[in-house]
Amino acid sequence: MAAAVSAPGKVLLAGGYLVVDRDYTGLVFGLDARIHVRVDELHTSSGVSLSEIIVRSPQFRAAEWRYGYRLTEDNGGVEVIQLAGSQEPVDITDYQSLYSHSSPTHPRNRFVETALAYALTYISCHTSSNIKPASITIFADSDYYSRQGVPNSSTTQASRFVDFGVPLHKAHKTGLGSSAALVTAFVAAMLLHYLPVDTVVINTGAGKSRVHNLAQAAHCNAQGKIGSGFDVAAAVYGSCIYRRFSPAVLERLGELGSVDFAKRLLATVNDNSTPKLWDTQIMKSEIDIPKGLRLVMCDVDCGSETPGMVKKVFAWRKENPEEAALLWATLQKGNEDLASELRSLAIDGNTSATSYENLGDIILTIRSLVREMSEKSGVPIEPKVQTELIDACSELPGVIGGVVPGAGGFDAIAMLIEDSQETVDELGRFLDGYKVTAEGQKAMIGQIRLLDVKQEMVGIQAEDVDMYHKWV
Repeated sequence: MAAAVSAPGKVLLAGGYLVVDRDYTGLVFGLDARIHVRVDELHTSSGVSLSEIIVRSPQFRAAEWRYGYRLTEDNGGVEVIQLAGSQEPVDITDYQSLYSHSSPTHPRNRFVETALAYALTYISCHTSSNIKPASITIFADSDYYSRQGVPNSSTTQASRFVDFGVPLHKAHKTGLGSSAALVTAFVAAMLLHYLPVDTVVINTGAGKSRVHNLAQAAHCNAQGKIGSGFDVAAAVYGSCIYRRFSPAVLERLGELGSVDFAKRLLATVNDNSTPKLWDTQIMKSEIDIPKGLRLVMCDVDCGSETPGMVKKVFAWRKENPEEAALLWATLQKGNEDLASELRSLAIDGNTSATSYENLGDIILTIRSLVREMSEKSGVPIEPKVQTELIDACSELPGVIGGVVPGAGGFDAIAMLIEDSQETVDELGRFLDGYKVTAEGQKAMIGQIRLLDVKQEMVGIQAEDVDMYHKWV
């Protein structure tokens, strides 16, 4: 049956770099900008046998990928290979001659390809029949990408998906976690489409756990490394305090196509062992935002090379273990104070400006520690141009404070503000007219704008398939 799932974006408000280590945690908020994936049966002519899945992202130019798939030998899982420029369904008898990992007009999309292979492998463990062909459509809420030349007006539910007007590789990401949200929504929609309705129920704890485990495995493989996984956790569970899983959980999986990979993937995803394989901690009850506050994001139309920054920071940490241990512990305390203050404000219900003074001080302390890490490691975690932007915004009425979230650099900044339209409008006007003054860094960020996003406590959710009818 047709199925549709959406997953939220994320912002690691506190815990950048710390979240990579299981000894520490990250304060991660889901965002109401979502990635949507709809899966439909691919109808064929009578008597035609196909083994093809078509993936489209109609908001971008030439964003279509066609894949063949087949079971490998020795229970190695389902092999997925991009078909070379084929615009028509492929007869399974001519499958081998069309193998190609990419073409000039349809470059490889590793996140789509890996999510597809892992989902199909997991699905193949639950069915003895052939996996039928499918048509998969991906949609992104507008704030995942900087919208040069695209009107900045709000959208209705019917028209919430804008035409970005560029190829996917030319779109500027705003740093909201599109790849993790994509992989999560993708595998969840595939499971809902192909498996019996009671196999994976995504609004239950067990169902979310299986989607989380499968999405983590696929996303790490697509990245080429076992990351902390906080972005996938936020996509599945929404806002939470997150403690990462031990890398050994996925290290034992091996490569797709290796002997018994499908068996290992099934056991890793279902995790019926005692004790559990997955030692992830998702602490949703420890996080909240008071009703009088809103978390917003400001796009700087640039972006950072996160892997290189993380590598340099951890090289400094390795060379200076005692100094780094003290800094990490102090930052962890600051992050815990931030979560505790937000929770206390939510319980107390006091929304007066004076009640946010302590919150603002905690944010300033965290920023000071982050700049210390930046200076000592030589990594621009909070670059001067971002410091000036956050400081300027923090002077506005109703703005409590802000950070360069996650690994920092030149991604979108996160701000905590009073939840009033007046504050939102004033911040938006200020950003529209903001001029960079940091010497030598004017070219490091582009057009600054307030994104139309806020915090989201809910993770993955099933969607009405009819909401996409204008695009499918």
